[in-house]
Amino acid sequence: MKRPEKLKSKEYEALLEPLQRELAMMARWASTTGQRILVLLEGRDTAGKGGAIDAIRAHINPRQCRVVALPKPNDREKTQWYFQRYAAHLPAAGEIVLFDRSWYNRAGVEKVMGFADDKQVKAFLKQTPVFERMLVDDGIQLFKYWLCCDQEQQEKRFAERREDPLKGWKLSPIDIEARAKYGEYTKAREAMLKATHTEHAPWTLVDFNDQKRGRLTLIRDLLDRLPDTEIKPEPIDFPPLLGKPAKEKYSVVKPIDDFQASP
Repeated sequence: MKRPEKLKSKEYEALLEPLQRELAMMARWASTTGQRILVLLEGRDTAGKGGAIDAIRAHINPRQCRVVALPKPNDREKTQWYFQRYAAHLPAAGEIVLFDRSWYNRAGVEKVMGFADDKQVKAFLKQTPVFERMLVDDGIQLFKYWLCCDQEQQEKRFAERREDPLKGWKLSPIDIEARAKYGEYTKAREAMLKATHTEHAPWTLVDFNDQKRGRLTLIRDLLDRLPDTEIKPEPIDFPPLLGKPAKEKYSVVKPIDDFQASP
């Protein structure tokens, strides 16, 4: 099937705005009803997880919508039950939690890069559907997304990270090492999907070769899978000010000079 043309920025922004309005409404619904929403975003390096998360949370109160991107486990965490450090970040009533990578690290990067042995990976694939069943049975709305990215696109994005100082922080030594293991990551992903794509916690794969279109597709799918979230906000009364609007006055410390562009 031929892919549609890549979206231009103006077209993308016009399509994204109404979706973000729906997301803001969804957040109000979650807060009002006490829903707990958990979204896992997984995929290869450069797939676009961070951009998708930014698009989702852009107009939601950050105290309500949290992003979880855990570093590698410390020495103490390595001795814990594997799911323990992730469980600490699960949403409470009214919260939306977005995982930028999740417990599925064990079936992906940890397996491919040799940080977990075959026994640990096998145990993980067996235990994960049980763990996720507990989450869903307890009332958490769980959504699992895999962001798909061809190697050609991945190479272009790695090159951008290498050349752009604003993106260089995204490129790590482990990324360089993992770059040569595209096929191994494919095999690991397929084994993961086979073991953990369940009726109670299914996977959704989204084409992110065009990241703008991928974000729109993911957000639309997420919104469509939730119940009707329309809750009209209570009207807020703004009585008129008494007198003219006041100007700021400073007696102790003055504001710094305004920014001036270099000539």
